[in-house]
Formats: sequence, C-alpha cells, structure tokens
Amino acid sequence: HVQLVESGGGSVEAGGSLRLSCEASGYTWTTNTEMFTMAWFRQAPGKEREGVAAIDRDGSTIYSDSVKGRFTISKDIAKNTLYLQMNSLKPEDTAMYYCTAAIFYERWRLRAPDFGYWGQGTQVTVS
Repeated sequence: HVQLVESGGGSVEAGGSLRLSCEASGYTWTTNTEMFTMAWFRQAPGKEREGVAAIDRDGSTIYSDSVKGRFTISKDIAKNTLYLQMNSLKPEDTAMYYCTAAIFYERWRLRAPDFGYWGQGTQVTVS
C-alpha cells in the first residue's frame, strides 16, 4: 500500500510561485521506494485530469508543454517526498493538483489511468 499526502497549495497572483510537496508512506512504498515513477497531475473544473510533470526512477524528468520552463519536479528519497516548484504562475494553472506514483516494467506515458496510487489533491488558484 502507498499513501500520498499533498501540501503547499494556495492562492497566488499571476506571476507568483508556489511549491507543492507530496509525502509518500506505506509498506509498498517503503519496500520499493527506488522503483517508483512519480508524477503530478492537475484537474480544473470541467476538464480532464492532465499530466503536468513526472520523474522516473533514474531521475529523468518530463513536462507537459504548458508548464515546461516554469515548473520543476524533484524528489528527495531520504525524505520520501516529491516536489513541484511552480514559477511564473498563470490563471490557467488554476486546478486541483494530484501526486501520483506507479511502478512500470516497460515504457510508460504520462496518462492518468496508468498510475495506480493517488493523493487527495491540493488546490492551486492563480488570479
């Protein structure tokens, strides 16, 4: 089992910054930490959940075109924590942001159905 708890959301003016955190725990996480791919998704009202950024087990990262150059994903294995640094925020970044994790044994894509563990989300509002 994997538990994911997000924090760091809030309200900010356009151009501002926020840093989201996601703390992972649970037996499955503890015994397989190095094998997980982790990611951030977001979902705005009336829209589908979309992938924002991901970091693979080897530390490689991918970003959606909409956030590339503004957001940075990172992880601290010792702290069991995933981060998303968000700079130059825009109103269109307003959404619920979710942390997610999965173990992949073959090539993967940043698609919500492929990730099995999810947090409850943290709201980001940019005005």
